[in-house]
Amino acid sequence: MKVRKATPEDLNTLMELFEIAKQYMVTHGNPNQWIQGYPSAELILLQIEQEWCYVCEENGEVVSTFCFIPGPDPTYAHIEGEWLSDTPYYVVHRIASNGKVKGTADFCLNWCRQHCHSLRVDTHQDNKTMQHILEKNGFQYCGIIRVANGTERLAYQLDF
Repeated sequence: MKVRKATPEDLNTLMELFEIAKQYMVTHGNPNQWIQGYPSAELILLQIEQEWCYVCEENGEVVSTFCFIPGPDPTYAHIEGEWLSDTPYYVVHRIASNGKVKGTADFCLNWCRQHCHSLRVDTHQDNKTMQHILEKNGFQYCGIIRVANGTERLAYQLDF
């Protein structure tokens, strides 16, 4: 797989990936994480413009996406628990794939590891798939954070 920064021309494909991911979440016991129009095309376009949104291509086809955002993230300022460290970190958000290539989340996280020394991620308590992926990739559970709408997320960090 090849990673590149997303472009505005990728927006429709990315929104399709998010719809596939939402359907996957619903059928795997996580119907409440990406709801009420989240993520919006406006948010994704903004993050493309900020050069934080990436795509993974396999044989020229976009098969997954993720956002790799430099911290600090204001959402992570308060945690019910404790972060592993206060070192500068990047945040990984919105990993999604079309399901055609196995291991894309692992691939995305490994790519991020190669570009910083500390990663933070959060996920919904019902997102057992992402929790398993994070733990398999060495992330440690640190506590609970609250996202902008006030709902809880499980917070993870990996320092290396």
